[in-house]
Amino acid sequence: MIMKIFNTLTNKLEEFTPITPGVVNMYVCGPTVYNYAHVGNMYPVIVFDMVYRYLKYKGYKVNYASNFTDVDDKIIKAALELSVTEKEITDKFIQAYLEELEALQCEQIDYRPRVTETMDSIIAFISLLLEKDYAYKSGEDVYFRVSKISDYGCLSKQNLEALDYGKRIDVADTKENPFDFVLWKKTNEGITWDAPFGTGRPGWHTECVVMIHNIFNGKIDIHGGGVDLKFPHHENEMAQSKAAWNHNLANYWMHNGHIMVEGEKMSKSLNNFILAKDLRKDYPSNAIRLAFLKNQYRAPLDLTKTTFSECVTINDKIYNALKQANINIQMDNISVGNLKKDKKIEEIMDNDFNTPNLITYLLDLIKELNTSIRNNTDISQTYDKIILINSILGLEYELKEFSDKDKELYQEWLTARENKDFQKADTIREQLVSLNIL
Repeated sequence: MIMKIFNTLTNKLEEFTPITPGVVNMYVCGPTVYNYAHVGNMYPVIVFDMVYRYLKYKGYKVNYASNFTDVDDKIIKAALELSVTEKEITDKFIQAYLEELEALQCEQIDYRPRVTETMDSIIAFISLLLEKDYAYKSGEDVYFRVSKISDYGCLSKQNLEALDYGKRIDVADTKENPFDFVLWKKTNEGITWDAPFGTGRPGWHTECVVMIHNIFNGKIDIHGGGVDLKFPHHENEMAQSKAAWNHNLANYWMHNGHIMVEGEKMSKSLNNFILAKDLRKDYPSNAIRLAFLKNQYRAPLDLTKTTFSECVTINDKIYNALKQANINIQMDNISVGNLKKDKKIEEIMDNDFNTPNLITYLLDLIKELNTSIRNNTDISQTYDKIILINSILGLEYELKEFSDKDKELYQEWLTARENKDFQKADTIREQLVSLNIL
């Protein structure tokens, strides 16, 4: 089947053709690690974890990288406030972030580079841009010369005159062009590095393009991240790649939508800023993943109590059906796990990772499974399809493996019910519930 991805660069659905047949190289911008991860950080994580899972389901060898920005003004500020080193701050929150990913059932990925560990390559890259005249030194800082990129703005689809140019690091007023962005900033505050063009630290937009080149040594298939990164960050990554290597950095640019909370943009000023670890106190990880994935990934995601309540209900339906099916599978020695592909799954997911329709299909299969259990008909195919979908969505359910004693006890319960020995049946049922069989 033909798989299609919406490419932000071309603004249309395109047939997915990897650069190397059978292999997908994918990079997703990671967090700036100065605090605990919030739900805005988690949206791209869960979206691209799903993409990663589905590409592997399709049979691709996926090389997946996502970075840690561990050099930033916010990190310096946090370190000063707590009277600790920047590394202590970043190490703490990188560990917390990785624990959050594990708790949210994300698969481990192949590469997690840090800016601080990439500095020699960043300095060499800036030197290359200076040599090629795509960068210039002004005062004590180094800037990228945007005017030399003829189609600058092609990713974000904006005219230079109309751009609302946000900067991660404040820069001087000595730029040739107001749209030029900082590559290297001279500073004495916080951690710094010595470079041929001065002592300081890099601007934000250079780190990812260098990391991608270090890991993949050329253009990649998919570059992902939140829509808020499309401009200026991803636009500037692409511009630097064109300057250095004359390519767009990635063939397919994917962006997930904005996060909203109860219809409003998430922000600290509105007191609706939600940390991922706090969200997990209220809802199981499966329900959180369902809430993030029942939405089309490119659309804005509005997190509401109603959404989470619905997803808790969906999660319970799935678990209860699988738990009952597990009894039949174990008591009757039904062979499962033999189905590796499903045409319907691929029809849905090959259309730009259509997880809302996949969840609808999952719920249809749950109904089908419950009907088969009631009618005592074959459940293996339906069960296997559900397990395949759960693996793509990253839903995990702990189903008990019965011991011989468990099977004997369950059979005893059935016999007591058949004999209408309800007192004995109730006593055994309590045991089965405590053993997580019923």
